[in-house]
Amino acid sequence: MLVPLFPQPLYPIADAVPGRDVVGLAAAILAGGARVVQLRAKDAATGELVALARAVKIHADAVGARLIINDRADVARVVDAAGVHLGQDDLPPAAARALLGPDKIVGFSTHTLAQVDEALRAGHFDYLAFGPIFATASKRNPDPVQGVAALRDVRRRCPLPLVAIGGIDASTIGDVIAAGADAAALIGAIAGAHDPALATRDLLAAAQQTVR
Repeated sequence: MLVPLFPQPLYPIADAVPGRDVVGLAAAILAGGARVVQLRAKDAATGELVALARAVKIHADAVGARLIINDRADVARVVDAAGVHLGQDDLPPAAARALLGPDKIVGFSTHTLAQVDEALRAGHFDYLAFGPIFATASKRNPDPVQGVAALRDVRRRCPLPLVAIGGIDASTIGDVIAAGADAAALIGAIAGAHDPALATRDLLAAAQQTVR
């Protein structure tokens, strides 16, 4: 039986920032029950990112979880990650697909309805991310806030799995799932928690309650 792309409505992102043990954070996220985790390390050199990815993959493999690498299809291939998540300025999805092959996951970020339409025409990815839904502090130069209404519009347009991202926390995760997102991607709501594993469990429970 095929495993759904998002077996849970939660898509945590372990973001490597100065002073943060990103491998420990990813391990806590997985200990909290997440079965998909993205490794994001915007400022890491290639060798450092490969080392981080391999360390996180050990934890992911131990619980049967999928590891997605942010931006770097080459690193995803080197460490045999489950796939890659691409932004608007990264390798095009078609090129990532050619590099990774048909069995790996390719995700693609969009920030406007025009980008959504263009991406769907071009194809070559497995899921679409849309946001920021709310204001976010996780990007240096965030795109304009899109809101839940725009997310509903994207859901009507998009036949693929849809991920909502940007400023989502425990108070809003139910809103984005109810609006049609298959999963909610979160950074700060988990990384900023005193107990990231507990935060993951609580967010997962809140999202799953909405799905029911």
